[in-house]
Amino acid sequence: MGERYLKSVRLLAECLQGFERFSGESVRRCGLTHAQFDIIATLGNTPGMMYKELGDKTLITKGTLTGVIERLEAKGLVARTRSSDDKRSFSVCLTPAGEQVFRDVFPVVIEQGRQLFAPYSDTDFDEMDGALRKLKQLLTDRSATTSQPQKEEF
Repeated sequence: MGERYLKSVRLLAECLQGFERFSGESVRRCGLTHAQFDIIATLGNTPGMMYKELGDKTLITKGTLTGVIERLEAKGLVARTRSSDDKRSFSVCLTPAGEQVFRDVFPVVIEQGRQLFAPYSDTDFDEMDGALRKLKQLLTDRSATTSQPQKEEF
């Protein structure tokens, strides 16, 4: 198989970058980055969520999440509340201004995506989903086996 997989990985990365450029215009017009929009879109229509849950549901790495939330808080779009159960944990929710941004931007981004994917049939989506699920499972399995401490043999 050689380096064949590199072509596919590159294509996958180019698709992600292309989609971010495609959907980014509406997001940028609101003065948001993709990461900030990801948080607003995830928090939209929810009462809020804990950092861990938000991190699990977004595409933002743990190390970046706090900084993105701090910038959204400075813009008045989210509010953080310390957990009463665990003083080290925070809950994050949209402020009224954040809810308005969600109501203004989210439908536009969804409609743009709908138009982009209009040529796709259910079969096309099923094939793409199947290939991506398989790749995700391989990565998850590999991550689980490499993150466990290896026993040294003497």
